Amino acid sequence: MWPVVLGFLRSNAVYITLPVAAVIGFVGYNLENLLSDKYTPYSKSIQENRAERLTDDGRLQNAENVEKLRLREDVLERNLSPSLRK
Repeated sequence: MWPVVLGFLRSNAVYITLPVAAVIGFVGYNLENLLSDKYTPYSKSIQENRAERLTDDGRLQNAENVEKLRLREDVLERNLSPSLRK
C-alpha cells in the first residue's frame, strides 16, 4: 500500500505542495499573531530630532562668531611617529 501512496504523492507533488504550504503558512501567521506583542513605542522622527538639534544649537544664534575651519598643523605631522620627530 505504501508504494502506491508514495507513487501518487511523487506524481502529484506539484499539486500537493502548494496547498500544504498555504495551510502551514496560515497556521504559522495566526499563531504568531496570538503569541507576539505588537506594541511599538513612539519615537521621534529623524527630521524632528534634526530640527530640535538645530534650534538648540547655541552657535547658530550668533552667526558672527563662526570659527574658520583651518588646520593648525601639517596633516602629515598629526600622527607622526616619535622616532621621526625632530
